[in-house]
Parts: sequence; C-alpha cells; structure tokens
Amino acid sequence: LGLFVIGWLFLDEFNPEVFFSFNFTIVSVLFLILAFLLMMMRDFGMMWRFRLLTDNELSWKQAFHINVLSEFTSAVTPAAVGGSSLVVIFLIKEGINAGRSTTIMFVNLFLDELFFLVVCPIVFLFIPINQLFNSSSVIVSSFAIIFTGLYITRFIWTSVMFIGIFKRPNWIKHILLTLFKLPVLRRWYSNVELLTNNLVQASHDIGKHSFWFWVKAFGMTLITWSSRFLVVNAVFMAFNPQNINHLVIFARQLILWVFMVVSPTPGGSGVSEYAFKEYYSDIFSSKYSESAIIFVTLIWRMISYYLYLLLGLLVIPNWIKKSFTKSNHETDTPSQD
Repeated sequence: LGLFVIGWLFLDEFNPEVFFSFNFTIVSVLFLILAFLLMMMRDFGMMWRFRLLTDNELSWKQAFHINVLSEFTSAVTPAAVGGSSLVVIFLIKEGINAGRSTTIMFVNLFLDELFFLVVCPIVFLFIPINQLFNSSSVIVSSFAIIFTGLYITRFIWTSVMFIGIFKRPNWIKHILLTLFKLPVLRRWYSNVELLTNNLVQASHDIGKHSFWFWVKAFGMTLITWSSRFLVVNAVFMAFNPQNINHLVIFARQLILWVFMVVSPTPGGSGVSEYAFKEYYSDIFSSKYSESAIIFVTLIWRMISYYLYLLLGLLVIPNWIKKSFTKSNHETDTPSQD
C-alpha cells in the first residue's frame, strides 16, 4: 500500500528536474547516515528497555530479535489491532513466563503513551499554532480537531492504565467488567475479563520496582521515541539545510504519529505517505517543492518502515525454527520422574 501511494505520487507530481535542484554534498550523505544512526539508537533504546524490564534475563541478541519481531508485526498489522501485543508471545518464546511477559507488554504501552502525553504539550508551548496545523490541504486542516480528540482519548486510556497498573487494579477490573455486561458490549466480555486479570497480575509484579527503575525506563523511552522522530529532521537536512525550524518538524511528527497509530492500514501504509507529503509540503520553498517532498517521503519510509519489513523477513524464519522447534521438543520429551 505504501509503495503504491509513493508510486502514484511520483507519477502524478514528480518532476525529474528535482534531482538537479538538490545541492548534494558530503554533508547531505552524512545527514542520511545520521538518519540511519538515529533509527539504530531507537532500536538500541528498545532493546535496552526490554532488558531492563526483564531484569537483564534477556541477552542482547534475544532483545534484538524481540524488537525486530515487534516492529515487523506492527508494520504488517493495523496499530488499532495491536501488533505490539504480540510482544507477549515473543517474550514467552524467549523464556520469560506468561505473567511477566504480560506485565512487560502493559509497561511498554504505558511508557509509550506517557511519552506522548508529556512531550506534546511541552513542545507545543514553543510553537505557534498556525505552524503546527497549516491549512495547505483539506486533510491537514482537519488535523487539529482530530488530534485534540485523539489526545483526550489517549489521556483517558493512559489514566486507566496508570490506575490499573500502579494504584487500584481491582477497581478498573470491576468497572470494565460491569461496563461490558451491557448487551451492546457483552460479546467482548470474555476478552475484557482476560485483559483485566492480566492487568491485576501486572500490577502485583510491578510493585517491587524502585523509583529509580522507573526514571531509567522513562528516560530510555524519551531517547527511543525522540530518536525515531528526529529521523525526519536529519532527512530534511540532507535535502534542504537552510531555513528549517527543527522544533516544528519534530512537533509535526508527534501529531502525525497519532494518525499513523489509528490508521486502519498495516503499519499506517498509504495513509502515512500521503499525510506526510501533505503535512510537510510547506518545508520546501522552491518550484520543485512538490517533487522534493515526495522524494523525502520515500527516504523517510525506507528508513523508518520498509527497513523493518526487510529485517523481519530475515529474522523471522530462523527465529520461528529455533523457538517453535525448541517448544515442540520440550513438549515431546518424556518426564524423567
């Protein structure tokens, strides 16, 4: 889907002369390398967080596998469905028991949502509203209203997770189970019951961690997501190193991320490419701006999305062979009582 949209944009709007308008230098190449390094830093942060949350029971190799598998499943499934929830399965296959795996999944979700809720208002304080939500197209002009609604929704969801994980898990369990007894919601009751049981177990497991543990976990979350969003800044610097407001570019990534998360397409493909092209169309001021932004969109998705599709295809076959063969062997081995 993403490649189709990119191809359609190239055929519809791309001007070959754009290549001659770029002043490629060694600095341009260095900024593209920096973009890759920022994604590597993001992956290192995720691996480090997996090791932290498992008390270093995972090796760096195991953490690498889980990170790649998590990114791959998120890339091939709609975020609304929850590709990241498969982290539980990946952790179990790497030797972490089901209860702790569920706890780690909830903690990852909470930390990621907390980053978004904390960083957005801080960054937005320093940027005029008209620079955040430019009105260059119909899709962009609706961003402000949609973003506000989604921010409130995620604030409520994160508050529920905070209370459920850290304060009163049984309260949340009782409220949700009562709510899902309503006729219109009853079909999902068994799923919510399993979710709330896991939430209670997660709360018990988390209680043993110190304040410093959470400082480290959130600090690594800040580094992880900031690195991912700064990839766009680095890519723009490779093509248009003058007159760039980097804080605006970073802030728009926060907004765009929300739309990617709720996109019904796998990994936000198609939607992300088109929205990025429209949202950042005012960055280039030359007559080739439309063509330039399409090229930047392609580079951005290659680094932040298509790369994980490739890594997933390389890692998954051997990981499945190792993990599931091991599980089958353990199941078939007779007891030595």
